[in-house]
Amino acid sequence: MKITKIECFVLLVPDYRADACSSAQDNLVVKIHTDDGLVGIGETDTNPWVAKAMIEAPGTHIMGLGLKEMLIGADPTDVEGLWERMYKGSAMTGRRGLGICAMGALDMALWDLKGKAENKPCWQLLGGALNTITPYASLLPDGNTLDEYTKVLVHRAVEAKRLGFKAAKLEICIKGPYSHNSLQIPDDREIARIVRACREAVGPGMTLMVDVAYCWQDWKEALRAMEMFADDDIYFIETPLPSDDYEGYAKLVKASPMRVAAGEWLNSRFEFLELMDRDALDVVQPDVGRVGGLTEARRVALHARDRGIVVVPHCWKSAIGIAASAHLAAIAPTCTYIEFLPHGLSDSRLRRELVPDELPVVDGVIPLPTKPGLGITVSDEALKAFTVA
Repeated sequence: MKITKIECFVLLVPDYRADACSSAQDNLVVKIHTDDGLVGIGETDTNPWVAKAMIEAPGTHIMGLGLKEMLIGADPTDVEGLWERMYKGSAMTGRRGLGICAMGALDMALWDLKGKAENKPCWQLLGGALNTITPYASLLPDGNTLDEYTKVLVHRAVEAKRLGFKAAKLEICIKGPYSHNSLQIPDDREIARIVRACREAVGPGMTLMVDVAYCWQDWKEALRAMEMFADDDIYFIETPLPSDDYEGYAKLVKASPMRVAAGEWLNSRFEFLELMDRDALDVVQPDVGRVGGLTEARRVALHARDRGIVVVPHCWKSAIGIAASAHLAAIAPTCTYIEFLPHGLSDSRLRRELVPDELPVVDGVIPLPTKPGLGITVSDEALKAFTVA
């Protein structure tokens, strides 16, 4: 079996908001075709136009090859070998950031393809199931004022509990460089107030996480704010500091009254090791597409196991990435939850319409997938409707 064609689809919802803290409004979906008719599907969470260029651009020398040209004609079942080929062949232009994200989409599609070729779900190919797959409902509210934002978030937390989710993450993005819908609320007491309102609404039995989208400038500012809602039983605080503040994360982890989580933007195991080896994270959050695909996400999970660190995969995209996260969770020894954007609580039509047969949530868990590969399909109608030049 040989790879014959690679397609890249840049998708965008027509009513996107440029001031929204939501990358679920666009997507890069890849399809890898073979000479015997099988097709693998993958996606990544980054600027889709530049990721498409990274895949399709030709290389002019052996240090900066194009990802697509390295895969055409190759055996798609040699997934880990192809990861090394892409990593080394694109080292001058890739290696971190965009290059790893683009590789992540392709690697995800290759695992999907290998599973279809061997008639096995990806978790079986990756080493066998160790865990129950427990999703948490990831909740980003709409609203242009603080009052609207709070009311919608409380409503969605209650609705997530009604839908059977055992855990939910509160996206409280109301200050800092990535605030949602242009909100800028400087008083951290408002973050604590929203957390408390949600906790009171869902009661003590539901696990809650909080994402503040890198809103604090230093670890002491973060600690002061976190102590305001430390009594509300928060499982973790996500991305409290800028990604490159390794020393700040290490100091915050030592002083924090709750677990500190990060990693959604980290590319490759090497960036995760920078933080893990400094004892600068309690929870690592590899995003399968961004970290370099299932090949690299598994490596991160095993490094976390060796250090006794919890794994909670990040995924703010479509049910393609959710499926990849589920297969990772099944084989990751220290994985406790996966991020899950419920389609009924999402403002993105892409999330709701792209995958018609997504993995189900039954009694608060995702049953171990049994279909080959990732176990999902993509709607050709949605691809056509959302594809842009």
